[in-house]
Amino acid sequence: QVQVAESGGGLVQPGGSLRLSCAASGSRFSFNAMGWYRQFPGKQRELVAQVLSGGRTNYGDSVKGRFTISRDNAKNTVYLQMNSLKPEDTAVYYCNVMTAIANFWGQGTQVTVSS
Repeated sequence: QVQVAESGGGLVQPGGSLRLSCAASGSRFSFNAMGWYRQFPGKQRELVAQVLSGGRTNYGDSVKGRFTISRDNAKNTVYLQMNSLKPEDTAVYYCNVMTAIANFWGQGTQVTVSS
């Protein structure tokens, strides 16, 4: 059974930084893509950043230049370094991992940007 374990959320002041981590385990298949989505109240989840197994990255427009995604393939772990955080980044952040046949989500971690 695939498990997706997130960590690193919390409260930070505007302009501050946070790093999210997500470790995936239990799959017989390799993780073709690993990434982060976020969800605002009453809205659908939106892509924050994604990294493919070959290293290609995709970012949501609102985080480009501020957030950086990276991946440790040996540990099946993905990291999201979030800098220059804004109050509008406040959301629940979900880790997502994809194999060739399925899509898995973490339980979510709250990120709050407030003074």
